[in-house]
Amino acid sequence: MKKPTIKGNSIHIPSSQEYLSDVDSFLEGMLRGYGVMEETIADIAISVTEIVNNSIIHGNRSDLDKEVTVSIERTGPVIEIVIGDEGNGFDLTAVQNPVDEENLMREVGRGIFIVRSLMDSVKFEFLPGKGTRVTLSKKIS
Repeated sequence: MKKPTIKGNSIHIPSSQEYLSDVDSFLEGMLRGYGVMEETIADIAISVTEIVNNSIIHGNRSDLDKEVTVSIERTGPVIEIVIGDEGNGFDLTAVQNPVDEENLMREVGRGIFIVRSLMDSVKFEFLPGKGTRVTLSKKIS
């Protein structure tokens, strides 16, 4: 089986939840290297884990022949993380609001909502035949 690979400011993992801890370790190490405060690291780590998990399960359908890539960059006071998968994308407008009364008791469907609440910016890009790219941005002190 393939293993995670780190290339500069990116980590590439096979589409298995087994590698979520590798992404987390890589991300936290990079963020600490950038001097990011622990509270902000926690918010970013939760957000990235959620999107990577969605990329593995929903994007790549846990296909070990497909990868999820996470890259991180700091530009001045802004951290930008790009998560990419090789799946077929999804209809963002079909994602239900988890705080609507009919969705309050559902066990799934809160991830994107949580990520949007923790990050300053969340952008989805659907690339036909090439997967989905999610860009997360967070201003740091």
